[in-house]
Amino acid sequence: MTQKLYQPTTLSDLSLKNHIALAPMTRARSGPDRIPNALMAEYYSQRAGVGLIITEATTISAQGNGWNHSPGIYTDEMTEAWKLTTEAVHANSGTVFLQLWHTGRASHSDFHGGKLPVSASAIKIDGDQIHTPAGKKDYEVPRALETDEIAGVIADYKVAARRAKTAGFDGVEVHSANGYLLNQFLESKTNHRTDIYGGSIENRTRLLLEVVAAVCEVFPANRVGVRLSPNGAFNDMGSTDYREQYTYAASQLDTFGLAYLHVMDGLAFGFHELGEPMTLQDFRKVFSGPLMGNCGYDKDSAEAAIENGAADMIAIGRPYISTPDVAERWAKGLELNPDIDMAHWYTPAGAEGYTDQPAAM
Repeated sequence: MTQKLYQPTTLSDLSLKNHIALAPMTRARSGPDRIPNALMAEYYSQRAGVGLIITEATTISAQGNGWNHSPGIYTDEMTEAWKLTTEAVHANSGTVFLQLWHTGRASHSDFHGGKLPVSASAIKIDGDQIHTPAGKKDYEVPRALETDEIAGVIADYKVAARRAKTAGFDGVEVHSANGYLLNQFLESKTNHRTDIYGGSIENRTRLLLEVVAAVCEVFPANRVGVRLSPNGAFNDMGSTDYREQYTYAASQLDTFGLAYLHVMDGLAFGFHELGEPMTLQDFRKVFSGPLMGNCGYDKDSAEAAIENGAADMIAIGRPYISTPDVAERWAKGLELNPDIDMAHWYTPAGAEGYTDQPAAM
């Protein structure tokens, strides 16, 4: 191995320290007002040794909310507060993208003053309960967005991208994975629409492409990434035509000249088992830009994926919860910190299990 994973690289016009990205991970430290804070800025700056930081999922509108204490980017106060993070990361010579999020049906009326969450179709999540501001509850049947409402959702993504630019982010990632709104439109399991946003693979892809086009009016396309989860079962996803759907979506996204396509190719987050898993090689056939792999990678598999050309970047998540300097330690053959108890992953109280983990140097 030539340790290519740890060598400097470029992502379009960005110079990165290495081929590792900090995967977006919700950590629930923003408080009930969803305003980013100094503790979050410290957390991200501690991890600025990665090539690219992708922030935790950040809601584009109040309608998009569906997770307690997660941050937003839809008010002036939120926008201004995110500058704490971008300035702290840049002070440590880091690069940071904001992940844009709408939870869709993976929400609850408790987040919306009693109004139902929205989705592509009125199909509820089957399975686990959701943590709401009023406690743990069953998922509800969402309200299908009317056709004439969708332009407003697209506009929310564009405004959120504009706010991200104002806040100093180097780019944005459009979250179209893990069973959230754009993913709900993309898959036949959750999209039973009969208008121009449903009924065919092309129509189901329409909203994602329109959102990306809108965001690319704010940031150049080479500062915009998109995240997909073709094999995912999280939030009750998984469609029989997943191969055709994601192959088409990736081929259309290729026309934008994006910064990267972020593919959750690993199965550690759950697999729908509707056929053979899609691989990065499948996406190489239809997407000519940089590919980012994610989900379940460790040191050896990450090194191999970069070395053999399967991926251009590898996103690492959970190891960074306990160890703020994973890339630096892996490069030097050092052990990582012990895993943090999952009880502290989403603790809204503060630094414990968040910013109190030591770096090696």
